[in-house]
Amino acid sequence: MERHFDEELNNLKRNILKMASLVDESIDKAIRALVERKEELALEVENQDSAIDMLEIEIDMLCLDLLARRQPIAIDLRFIASVMKINSDLERIGDLAANIGHKTQILLKYPLLKPLIDIPKMGDLIRGMLKDSITALVEKNSELARNITTRDTLVDDLYVQVFREVLTHMMEDNENIKTGIELILVAKHLERMADHITNVAEDIVYMVEGKTIKHKFEE
Repeated sequence: MERHFDEELNNLKRNILKMASLVDESIDKAIRALVERKEELALEVENQDSAIDMLEIEIDMLCLDLLARRQPIAIDLRFIASVMKINSDLERIGDLAANIGHKTQILLKYPLLKPLIDIPKMGDLIRGMLKDSITALVEKNSELARNITTRDTLVDDLYVQVFREVLTHMMEDNENIKTGIELILVAKHLERMADHITNVAEDIVYMVEGKTIKHKFEE
């Protein structure tokens, strides 16, 4: 019986890793579609969102089934509860990537406002945070998870930089307003992704240590 439960937990872990991989792929494609101005990549991101949505439902059902049948305790209970919340955050990141894909299709109708430097940097930071959060989950590494939460401010700073630069272009020429608004929304979507990954990292700390660090509760 215990071995079967371990196998079920491993299956759940494999599914959440698959979810993270799909989401990471969507972020990568969304950024490349924007930077390289490739509509086909933007469409791929939008289309992939449905696969992410279906996997979210599957993972939730697995979690609920395990909770109902196995009635886990201690770290196993925290793992399943954390996976349910992580699953939700990952799905939301997938939605945000799809939104960027949609915004890219709009932006392709207009000339490039400015060289895209900070937005790709935001993407790199976010993908690094996501990769480390999954490593922290697999290795039950709460120290790494805590480190991830501190990187959110780096993404916030880049968002402010993008906002200021784009706003300057919009003020200089009214023709830049439509493109500028779309770019600011893209940057905001990326900033929100970092917030969701921070949630994931906080859930991992709870899973490993049984401590809540959301909203600076630990302090």
